[in-house]
Amino acid sequence: MNISKPLTMLVMAIFSFTLTFAQDVEWTKKDSIVQSYWLVTVGANAVDDSGDEFGELFDFKEGWNMVPYPSRASIGRYFKNGIGLEAIGSYNRYKEGKIVDNVVNPEDIDYWGLDFRVSYDLNMILGETGFFDPYIGIGAGYTDANNQGRGTYNAVLGFRTWFSDHWGIDFNSTGKWAMNLDNASNHVQHAVGVAYRFDVDKGLSRKGAEKLALLQEMEKEQQRVQDSIAKAEEEARLLAERLQKEKEAAALAAAEKAKKDAEDARRAALQNKINNLGNVYFKLNSSYLTSKDRELLNQLVAIMEDEPNLTIKVTAHTDSRGTEQYNEWLSERRAERTVEYVISKGISEGRISHEAFGETQLVNECEDGVRCSEEKHSKNRRSEFVIIEF
Repeated sequence: MNISKPLTMLVMAIFSFTLTFAQDVEWTKKDSIVQSYWLVTVGANAVDDSGDEFGELFDFKEGWNMVPYPSRASIGRYFKNGIGLEAIGSYNRYKEGKIVDNVVNPEDIDYWGLDFRVSYDLNMILGETGFFDPYIGIGAGYTDANNQGRGTYNAVLGFRTWFSDHWGIDFNSTGKWAMNLDNASNHVQHAVGVAYRFDVDKGLSRKGAEKLALLQEMEKEQQRVQDSIAKAEEEARLLAERLQKEKEAAALAAAEKAKKDAEDARRAALQNKINNLGNVYFKLNSSYLTSKDRELLNQLVAIMEDEPNLTIKVTAHTDSRGTEQYNEWLSERRAERTVEYVISKGISEGRISHEAFGETQLVNECEDGVRCSEEKHSKNRRSEFVIIEF
């Protein structure tokens, strides 16, 4: 009685269930976050030095002073632990008729500020909140306002909203308390500006780390199942050898090996012949075939006509530019167009399939955040051909 077949089928069923469960765990953009970077902002600022700025925060008409052009710039470095260091320069102008230090300002007066601060990313406490990135900070600076110079202690509350890994908008309000109140008052400075991040270092978010741990645990379970399959197959082989004569087993093994070697050699030769055709390469953001691509596919069709039992799979890929979802869709379109052309030349649908990999199988170093030439990126925008049966 041969018990190896039902045993192997049972172990394979367990393995298939585990693999299917693992495939349901998909990576998304929320699984990775920007952890450290340099930041530059350029924007506008509004100063409220009315004397009651903390009591009437939104006294736009009488208390706020602004100039109609970019008036604030900053540069800073932010680290993986959530701490950021930033230097800020700003210019403004107290307008005639505004309330400054509780009196009506008699003339336009320049405002200059140079500040340094330490900030903390509140997402380190709250958890990743997508495009909303709140922060708090403290610091010190020097301000020349209302013809009075003063050192200040500063406290800031703000948030940034990010549209990509590099671009966003920064909103913040800073309270500035004069170190010496003998000749100067406290005031508030509000700011908004375009933010640009560079030298970006990304890592796993809390959710991504949990997902990675889950995948690693499932991988261990899959390995355990695979080991069980290997053990079952080995026991079945030993049982078969004991039931057969030594001479018959050796002859059968030799015949099987010769057959497998012949098939492997033929498969390798056929795959090499297909590989020599090259790949179909696509233009950026395109899934359309050029005349050169059609000429290559015509040669592939000729090979398939000469080999009526040959079945192949088209694997389609993109470069790393664009979102993961878009690249998955684009590679699917490239695969479909490649398959549709081959079928249009008379090859039956059952002999050609496809699979889309998006940006997950790059042939070079041109991943997200890596500067590459267009020529290097183009190497990744391809369709390849793999033998399934022959």
